[in-house]
Amino acid sequence: MFTGIIEATAPVLSKTDSQLLVARPELFADITIGASIAVSGVCLSVISFDEDSMTFDVVEETWKKSKLGSLQEGDLINLERACLADSRLDGHVVQGHCEGVGECISFADNVLTVSVPEELNKFFVQKGSIALDGVSLTIADTQKNLVSVALVPHTLEHTTLGSIASGNPINIEPDIVGRYLYAFTHEETALQN
Repeated sequence: MFTGIIEATAPVLSKTDSQLLVARPELFADITIGASIAVSGVCLSVISFDEDSMTFDVVEETWKKSKLGSLQEGDLINLERACLADSRLDGHVVQGHCEGVGECISFADNVLTVSVPEELNKFFVQKGSIALDGVSLTIADTQKNLVSVALVPHTLEHTTLGSIASGNPINIEPDIVGRYLYAFTHEETALQN
């Protein structure tokens, strides 16, 4: 589990059909084999590491369902280690389960507007939570297939969202509480009919 509070950004060093190699931030001194790391919002397990890099196995489903498949050498990614049970939950509960890829439609006056896959629309509400590229954010506005978030200077400076441009892909994870609430209320309705 993650909080969506990004700890570092790092460049992609290389990518194969089944692995992703990224630079290891100095802050990540405590990682171990099997450690869960959110890589631009996608939970991956460390399979090897050295002083300068971390390697992750990536399956075909992950390449297809996230923007990881479009990453190239040198691209910056957001990184967050899994939270500890005794940590503050400063963002919101983020699982690292990217459920779709959106696209940056516009970024002006610190407001980022992202297109979202139609099947995810039902999970987004104004002032609800969303994770974009692993960053915990509050939804400022929703319209059909669009979600807007306001970005504070700290987020712009310490995540990859500060350099996002129109047309860039972005990983999307709806708030898990909203997802379960939606499932529960629709299951209840179905059972009553």
